[in-house]
Amino acid sequence: MAHAAVPSRVEGGIKRHQQAASRSASESRGRSLPLLVGVGVMFLIILGMLAAAKSTGLLTEANLLYLTLIFYAAAAALYVSFGVTGAERSALFARLATAAGLLANTLAAGHRWYAAGHPPFSSVYEMLLSFVWTLAALTVLIEWRYGVKVIGSVTLPLATLGVILMQLLPSAVRPLVPALQSTWLHIHVTLAMLAYAACAVSFALAMMFLIQDKLRTETFLISTTALLMTIYLGIAARFDRSGGLRVAAWDPGEGREIFYAEKSPLFVIIPNLGWIFFLVLAAVMVPLGLALWARWNRGTTLDSDDRGFPWANRAFFVSTLVQALGLFALVVRARAGLYPPAQAVPVEGFFATSLAASPFLLAGILGGLFASLLYLLLVWRREGLERMLPSPEVLDRLTYKTIGIAFPLLTLMIAAGAYWANRTWGSYWSWDPKETWALITWLVYAGYLHLRLVRGWRGRRAAYFAILGFAIVLFTFFGVTYLLPGLHAYS
Repeated sequence: MAHAAVPSRVEGGIKRHQQAASRSASESRGRSLPLLVGVGVMFLIILGMLAAAKSTGLLTEANLLYLTLIFYAAAAALYVSFGVTGAERSALFARLATAAGLLANTLAAGHRWYAAGHPPFSSVYEMLLSFVWTLAALTVLIEWRYGVKVIGSVTLPLATLGVILMQLLPSAVRPLVPALQSTWLHIHVTLAMLAYAACAVSFALAMMFLIQDKLRTETFLISTTALLMTIYLGIAARFDRSGGLRVAAWDPGEGREIFYAEKSPLFVIIPNLGWIFFLVLAAVMVPLGLALWARWNRGTTLDSDDRGFPWANRAFFVSTLVQALGLFALVVRARAGLYPPAQAVPVEGFFATSLAASPFLLAGILGGLFASLLYLLLVWRREGLERMLPSPEVLDRLTYKTIGIAFPLLTLMIAAGAYWANRTWGSYWSWDPKETWALITWLVYAGYLHLRLVRGWRGRRAAYFAILGFAIVLFTFFGVTYLLPGLHAYS
């Protein structure tokens, strides 16, 4: 027996040595990445300063947003690096980059306030400016107060995506329409941005809870691929029978969409781009099919490492590369060239397009890539993530506390909006699409709190509610504005 124990101890020592070597390699990468990110940030800042010095000057809103984008993107990369390597240096520099980005964000918001003569609340562009500021501020607060360092790997990419979208949205300062010339605008939108940012943080905490609660990796795979399939089915709806993709036409001189009649935007066809996105759709469906096939054949009796899921993960990695190819093709084709109209219109000729003409098409693709990279991070680094995250109980309690902050803000937002609507339009409630979806959002979070307090819901069911609530928040914030315009068409 003594002799038999010797090989076991040797094998254990070898395994510990291998784990130590792996940690050492990860920490080495974690030490080098902040240096590389820092060099990249300095290069981009110097490049931006040189360009600004030749044109409009340094302290402009555009330049401050450029700095915000650089720092938020650097923080996102460093937070993800911390999730992969566990190196504390990455987390430290991520916090510094977030603070620098928050400062630049604050200055950009202040500049906008000064230039417009009112708080930045009157358009989607301005509300995104306020939203990303609040999201970054809450990230700093949650990390400082509760020590959840990995939360930035979810919230900072969201903030970065928001700043990218702002670069594509109309940003000209325009006089307020009469309906917005009220102090209640400041109250209503401030409450909305605070509430929506708290909902975003609750989403991040709920996702981390599911990781700590040992939700199967394959379930994350199926959920992520289902999300991707939804995104690319929406893009495939723009497919033209010629194989092109229909996108909005853009007037580069005026910096806005082209309308051939009132409320009738002109669409153009980018040749062959539709086939590329059908390829992307097929690529994201393959891992979903493989995962469902593996689950169907396995039942619930075997471990998740049987042959189907490794193949699904390989296919998922390939699909992520194909998504990047689709993004590259869209960026290249949308920025150059004139294209034929997609419908019969009273004007002839070819028209330009731009990424700014389809900002939420780009947002869907970037959001899909972001979700894909987070899933790959989970696959490659799940054990390390679980060591760095707080316990499931702590994450569940933090999710509840965050929603406990968001819900009264949502309530006050709706109450303030109703009072303002009555003063402006003579009615407290008009069943406008934005009002209706704000009410749906409120009901979902009310359901979360009711089921938790009355029925004692904890754990996964509560986390699913938090994730559903944030999905509805995104649709209320963005989808309603562009798909269901009404009295709130300006927001």
